[in-house]
Amino acid sequence: MYSTSVKQVLQQEIEKHSLPFDFFDTIENWYIPIAQEIARQHQQKKDTLLINVNGSQGSGKSTLTAFLSLILTHHFGLNTIDISIDDFYLTKAQRKKLSKDVHPLLATRGVPGTHDIQLAVDCMQKLSHKQSCTLPQFNKAIDDRASEKSWKQIDKPVDIILFEGWCTAAPFQEKEALQNPINTLESEEDPDGVWRSYVNEQLKAYHQHLFNLSDYLIFLQIPNFEKVYEWRWLQEEKLALTASDNQAVMTRQQVHRFIQHYERITRNCLELLPDKANMTVKLSDNHNIVSLDYSGQSPIKD
Repeated sequence: MYSTSVKQVLQQEIEKHSLPFDFFDTIENWYIPIAQEIARQHQQKKDTLLINVNGSQGSGKSTLTAFLSLILTHHFGLNTIDISIDDFYLTKAQRKKLSKDVHPLLATRGVPGTHDIQLAVDCMQKLSHKQSCTLPQFNKAIDDRASEKSWKQIDKPVDIILFEGWCTAAPFQEKEALQNPINTLESEEDPDGVWRSYVNEQLKAYHQHLFNLSDYLIFLQIPNFEKVYEWRWLQEEKLALTASDNQAVMTRQQVHRFIQHYERITRNCLELLPDKANMTVKLSDNHNIVSLDYSGQSPIKD
C-alpha cells in the first residue's frame, strides 16, 4: 500500500511513540483511509486545508495527527504539519496575572482563556496564505513557554494544517447551562460560576477568531468521560518512567482534580460533536478505533 521508504518513516514514528509493531494494522486499516479523505478534501479545495482535530485528554489525537502528517507528506506528497493548541498557552507569568485579575483557577493551563489566541490566529492565517511562520513551543516540564530560540520555523508553503487540541472546535454553552456546578472543583473552587463563565465566553471568542478558520473537523469519540481519567492516568504512569528530576509527575488524586478543569467542555463535546464533525473516529474501551463516521455536517465551506 505504501513504499519501503514510507514504511521506514512510519516504523521510526512507531518506535518514537513506543507503540507495538502491530500498530501497522491501525495505520493500514484506519490512518490510511483518514489520510485519503483528507487528501480528497485538499484536492477539492485546491488550496491550503486547515483541519481541526478534537479529542479528549488521552484519546490519542497527538499520535493520530503525527502519523497523518507523515502519511500525507511521504505517501500523498502533500506538505503537512501538525500543530497543537497546547503550544499557544500563555506564559506562566501571564496566567498568574490572569489568576489574580479574574479567577485563581486560571493559573492552570488548558481551558479557553489560557491561550494566546491572537498568536494562534496569526500563525494559522500566515500558513493558510502560504507565508513563512514561526510556531511557538510550550515546555510542559516547566509549565511555561519555551525560549523563542526553540520555536519552529516554517518556510515551505503548507498544503495541510492539522490543528489538534482537547477543546479545538468545542461547542460553548448557553448561560443557563453554567449555573449548576458539575463536579467538586466547580462546586468548591468556583461556587459563583465566575471561572466557568469566563472560560465559556473565551470559548465563544475562540470560535469567532480561530476555530472558524477551519475547513474540516475530525472528532475522536471516546466511549465515555470516565475513560479520560483512566487514559490520562496511564499517560502519567508512562511519564513517570522517563521523567527527569525537574519534571513533576502527578499522583492519581492530582490527575483526578486536574481532569475536572476540562470535564464540562469535554462532556459537551461528547454529546454534541458527533453530529457536528465532518468525521467522527470512534474508539473502543481498549482504545482501538472501531469505526469512521462521516454523517456530520457537509465538508468544505463555500
